[in-house]
Amino acid sequence: MPNAENTRYTDEELEEFRQLILTKIEKAQNEIDALKANLNNAHGNGDSDTAPTFKVLEEGAATLNQEETIRNVQRQIDFIKKLKDALKRIDNKTYGISRISGKLIPAERLRAVPHATTTVEDKEGKR
Repeated sequence: MPNAENTRYTDEELEEFRQLILTKIEKAQNEIDALKANLNNAHGNGDSDTAPTFKVLEEGAATLNQEETIRNVQRQIDFIKKLKDALKRIDNKTYGISRISGKLIPAERLRAVPHATTTVEDKEGKR
């Protein structure tokens, strides 16, 4: 853990965060792949033997489900972008430094939210 004189995390600590982020990117990409596969399979459910009234209801529900799946895919894409931005900060050794106060973001926060760019205090405006 960095001491009071340190203004950034050590290379070893940055590498630990890099591995955490890469794992999260892989999981998010797997989630995107699963969601996309679910979307592709949703078109082949075959409701030709369903009564017309129920067919309309099923199609409406299917449309809502597809829209939710698309929103989830977009959330994962956004998350991956934030994680990749965090990798860039690791590369230029600014990872873990609050963009508001310049203070080191606690490692516990970064482990929980590896794409964080502020301390909790900065985020809540309690500098």
